[in-house]
Formats: sequence, C-alpha cells, structure tokens
Amino acid sequence: MQRSSYLFTSESVSEGHPDKVCDRISDEVVDAYFRLGPKHGWNPKDLRVACETLATTNRVVIAGETRGPDEITKEILMDTARFAIRDIGYEQEGFHWQRARIEVLLHKQSANIAQGVDAKDNKDEGAGDQGIMFGYACRETAALMPAPIQYSHAILKLMA
Repeated sequence: MQRSSYLFTSESVSEGHPDKVCDRISDEVVDAYFRLGPKHGWNPKDLRVACETLATTNRVVIAGETRGPDEITKEILMDTARFAIRDIGYEQEGFHWQRARIEVLLHKQSANIAQGVDAKDNKDEGAGDQGIMFGYACRETAALMPAPIQYSHAILKLMA
C-alpha cells in the first residue's frame, strides 16, 4: 500500500552531543592508523579501519576491525580517545577526559571481510559491512538541501 502523504523530518546534533564525540574519536582512530601505519612500513592503501565508538557516562567503547601494524596498541588508541575528549573540552563530573573508562575492542579484520574489500585483478570492491546512507539534492533551499536538514543545521549554527 502506497502512502499518499508523509512527514519527512531530519535531526542534527549539536556540539558536545555524544554522537559527535563518538564520531570524533572514531575519526582520530582512523587518523592514527594512517599517521602511524607508514612509520611502521605499511602502505596506506593496505590499511583498513572499521571503527565504531560508543560513549555514555564516563565510559567510551571503541570496537571494530582493523588491518595495520601491531605497534598501534590499545594504549595508543586509549590515549588518542583521551586527546579527542580533552580537545572537545570535556572536564566535568559525568564525562572527563582523564577519568573516563576507555575500552578498546578492536581486532584484526576477518578474512571474509578482507576478501570483499580488497581489490584484486579486475573484480569489484565492496565496502565491507558498512551501513547505508541516503541523500539527495533538491530545490527546497538555496543550498540544494532538503528543508528539514537545512533548517536543523541552521538552528544549531545559530545556537552555537
């Protein structure tokens, strides 16, 4: 059954929101692999990092699969997360960069995922087990973004 009408909404999270903190930590982990990997003899095109981060009250969990040098230890990644949290400015009782409990559950990339994401010969590459996003351009706003997300971004920009 096709709906004749629907309501399309969007959200945008503000600075300091746990989703933004988690994205920043995951980005820093990826950057660490690309910064340190070549220093340990790895070609950047051979590095793989599929990293998800979860944050809650004084707790951070970093999980996923990687392919890179063994010299990138859990301790290095914990320090990387602490740097990101400190740089954002979290120094409060419920979430503090020095006291947050950080757990790193990254492990070596599985052979099955590697087979799907590594280019060999002339076969297509996959994107591993990553999620699906969608988006589109439209004439609802001058920025060619759908109005709900454009207004959501604008509200947060004004608040900041």
